[in-house]
Amino acid sequence: MAQFFINRPIFAWVIAIIIMLAGALSIKLLPLEQYPEIAPPRVTIGAQYTGASAETVENSVTQIIEQQIKGIDNMLYMSSTSNASGQARITLTFAPGTNVDVAQVQVQNKIQGAVNRLPDSVKTRGVFINKGGQDFLVTYSFYSPDEDVTAVDIGDYINSNLVDIIGRIEGVGDINVFGTPYAMRIWMDPAKMEKYGLIPSDLSNALNAQNAQVSAGQLGALPAVQNQQLNATITARTKLKTVEQFESIVLKSSNDGSVVTIKDVARVELGADNLSIQAKLNGMPGAGMGIILADGANAMAVSDAVAAKLAELKPFFPNQIDYFVSSDSTPFVRASISEVVHALGEAMVLVVIVMFVFLQNFRATLIPAIAVPVVLLGTFGVLSVAGFSINTLTMFAMVLAIGLLVDDAIVVVENVERVMHETGKSPKEATRQSMKEITPALVGIGVTLSAVFVPMAFFGGSTGVIYRQFSITIVAAMALSVFVALTLTPALCATLLKAPDLGHGDSHERPIRSGVLGINDRFFRWFNRNFDAAANRYQSTVAFSLGRAKRMMLIFLAVLAAVWLLMAKLPTSFLPDEDQGFVYVNVNLPSGASDARLQEVLDQVREYLAKQPDVISFNQVSGLNGDQSSARGFIRLKPWSMRPLPSQSAAAIANKATRELAGIRDARVQVVLPPAVRGLGSSSGYNFMIKDINGVGHEALLAARDQVLGEMRANNLLTAVRTTNLEDASELRVDVDDRKAAALGLAYTDINSVLSSAMGGTYVNDFLNNGRVKRVYIMGDAQYRMLPSDIAKWTVRNNKGEMVPFGAFSKTYWAYGSPQLLRYNGSPAYEFEGRAAAGISSGTAMATVEDILKKLPNGIAYEWTGASLQERQSGAQAPMLYAISILFVFLCLAALYESWTVPLSVMLAVPLGVVGALLATYTRGLTNDVYFQVGLLTTVGLAAKNAILIVEFAVQLQEQGKKLFDATVEAVRLRLRPILMTSLAFGFGVIPLAIGTGAGAGGRNAIGTAVLGGMVASTVLGIFLVPVFFLLVRSWFKSHSRSDEAHDVNKESAA
Repeated sequence: MAQFFINRPIFAWVIAIIIMLAGALSIKLLPLEQYPEIAPPRVTIGAQYTGASAETVENSVTQIIEQQIKGIDNMLYMSSTSNASGQARITLTFAPGTNVDVAQVQVQNKIQGAVNRLPDSVKTRGVFINKGGQDFLVTYSFYSPDEDVTAVDIGDYINSNLVDIIGRIEGVGDINVFGTPYAMRIWMDPAKMEKYGLIPSDLSNALNAQNAQVSAGQLGALPAVQNQQLNATITARTKLKTVEQFESIVLKSSNDGSVVTIKDVARVELGADNLSIQAKLNGMPGAGMGIILADGANAMAVSDAVAAKLAELKPFFPNQIDYFVSSDSTPFVRASISEVVHALGEAMVLVVIVMFVFLQNFRATLIPAIAVPVVLLGTFGVLSVAGFSINTLTMFAMVLAIGLLVDDAIVVVENVERVMHETGKSPKEATRQSMKEITPALVGIGVTLSAVFVPMAFFGGSTGVIYRQFSITIVAAMALSVFVALTLTPALCATLLKAPDLGHGDSHERPIRSGVLGINDRFFRWFNRNFDAAANRYQSTVAFSLGRAKRMMLIFLAVLAAVWLLMAKLPTSFLPDEDQGFVYVNVNLPSGASDARLQEVLDQVREYLAKQPDVISFNQVSGLNGDQSSARGFIRLKPWSMRPLPSQSAAAIANKATRELAGIRDARVQVVLPPAVRGLGSSSGYNFMIKDINGVGHEALLAARDQVLGEMRANNLLTAVRTTNLEDASELRVDVDDRKAAALGLAYTDINSVLSSAMGGTYVNDFLNNGRVKRVYIMGDAQYRMLPSDIAKWTVRNNKGEMVPFGAFSKTYWAYGSPQLLRYNGSPAYEFEGRAAAGISSGTAMATVEDILKKLPNGIAYEWTGASLQERQSGAQAPMLYAISILFVFLCLAALYESWTVPLSVMLAVPLGVVGALLATYTRGLTNDVYFQVGLLTTVGLAAKNAILIVEFAVQLQEQGKKLFDATVEAVRLRLRPILMTSLAFGFGVIPLAIGTGAGAGGRNAIGTAVLGGMVASTVLGIFLVPVFFLLVRSWFKSHSRSDEAHDVNKESAA
């Protein structure tokens, strides 16, 4: 192949240009994102049971839906919450790679069977099924400088005019509004109701009858009488619109024409639909919305589309309403991608400099430099065809690939130069001879490096998705690189290189030119003399060590011991935590706390944050769960360029805030980083569940929870430990005496409806407001439902038409109950979240947690969930991955060299690189995460590559009839220059990753450090130990190599 292209250089150029064009066009088409689809897809089911307690919701809604969900493909786990504001939410998580649309349809079909068993008021509100989880891509805060505009005004505007428009944008999964629309509120007065002999169901019936639409047909509709000239639609009753219309609804009338209207027994107002939710931006009341990304959508595109739509609608906002982005995960993606692109550029420049120092010839340096863009652009083309995106992982892979791909070109150019110097042939002839020598080595290196990365592509789970990105990118780059090294590079060598001028004695000594170029020449002359001297010393050192080969093996054993020790000591984690430019706040008060106390605490938090120089904004939302004791907030930080110091990183700010806000009385305020990957857990750290699998009951589960929490908080390896469930709170239980009620002639349905409407409120039907349909609620007025004694003020009508007070047939007492119930895989559960203490890895933390969880009582089990579940799986997969990769490399080499011994001497070089990667990562205090695993595999490939360069030449020299010892010593000397060159080129290529700062630095440092350490160690140790391995392996197994058989054949033909 190479010979063909040496004769036809233009053909080679044409192929290269086509590859580059294809790649350049595909860059435009590739989507941009932070990570590929790592997070498992989710489907969420939501229902609302107005006025119900958490226990009622769990028993009458959540469990009924849960029991229907079985036989759904690829479901990993199911979790659900039922809370005291009557909400039920069930989230099903599927295996990565599941088609979320199919999953959604399957869930929809299964639930059909449960809907008929749900309470009527749940059916009227509807059961909703959305794809996507509950974490926000962007949150917006809306506010108005106008004092007269209330938070409900803003919330109503968002709900009425924005949610539908934004919700239709491609890729928006769901929108959570931190605010509430208007509703018609009818506040009943028990004394007046009693006076007129009315109960709440009378109001509901009157509303249903008088706030309705009637279809009354047409005048003159066909068939009509002859010569009918009139045709008109008849409209009768329509939905009511104003407070006055509702006030004049008739409840009761007597024969003398007097009537009782709603106004006589209740207060009517246009109020808030959701009474608990409140949002503030930096203390200004307002509303907000959180955009949830649909699974599989492109984050950047969606974020841009939403921003563009809002900008387009902004001129039409009434009452000076304005908005502000209070948290956004996309600038981080943009910044981190652009940082990686910078690293790519820096890597290219550094690599070219290294090559120039070694090749000392501008033309020779140009050849590998041309190969780089051809291969990189070609790789983008492959990514596009494979359906991948430009994300941080594929970009890392590109940076790693630069160092690998220059290698092939360098090996070709360096060898051609050497052949020209030694034989004095013309460039074309030299290229021909050179390609014959090194084609097997090139293919060997290409196959080996690909072999390292191919097994990665077949792993499952979230880690498999990450590995696949690297695997496909690097293998594509390697394949293209070998292709270019066999086509374009030889063609360029034959046309670009100049034959050396042999008139000046030694070919290395070049005449010193005048002027600036003279400095250049002097530097190269000095460099060459020193390099040659060093190479001679190196050759004699190798010869010396080959004589004492067995002693050298002790060094190797020491390296193996170091690998084993470091592997055990290196802390593990899933992905490094990144500074994403914003952090979350969770505020929890003891359950049963009032809203007034919660707002006080939030004000303290806000005052603290206002003093922090790196904080731009604080957007707080309380009442999202329908309780008065918890709130969450979004803190937006200044851009990365304005926070260069380590103390200004998001993690440092979050830890400091958590520490300093711990002083607030009886409130737990935790400032947490968003999860490294959107959709895996709600915050960075670990998540697990403890669940009651044998039905041992709520009390036993509570006791187990307290036991675990106590032990975890006492352990200094764990911090920020909390359960996401709300604490149990005191409840007032109403006990109705059925016998008394029957004796008094009361209907049980009336008793139930009075209690639920008066205290919990009832959604009756809808009315029109500003041309949109909104809800009508009836409920007891505030002052009649504040104290336990207020229940006795309400009365129920018996069958004789008398009003009987509640106190006559019921009594009340205090008890404990949970305002929020969690279930996991169908069992009652508690979810725990926590983070490892500073300097401790998540792997160590998880092991510590497991030790604590082993002591759980019978009937209570635990399960990891979210990112922790994926980390468990990835940790279990890693050793397997290394083993398969190394085995695969060995088999490929055995096939290439037609021998079992040669690959063995190459494989022995692998630990040399691994020890370097481990040492570098350990000394920098980084952890063994997914990036490190990829870096380690790259190191395996590099170590093998350096060994191949030596071994391949030694084998060739041996086949030419040289003795084993001489062949080894000569091969070492010949290959020193290309080995150092490719290793330095690669090392300088990853330096920008290893020392990167700014957005996304966590991942870049993790991968850069591992690869750099591995590269240094595998080169320094490899050039001394690989010849020893080769000599020992060859002399132990006097194998039938390719040469022996060739000799036999020659002898026979000579005879």
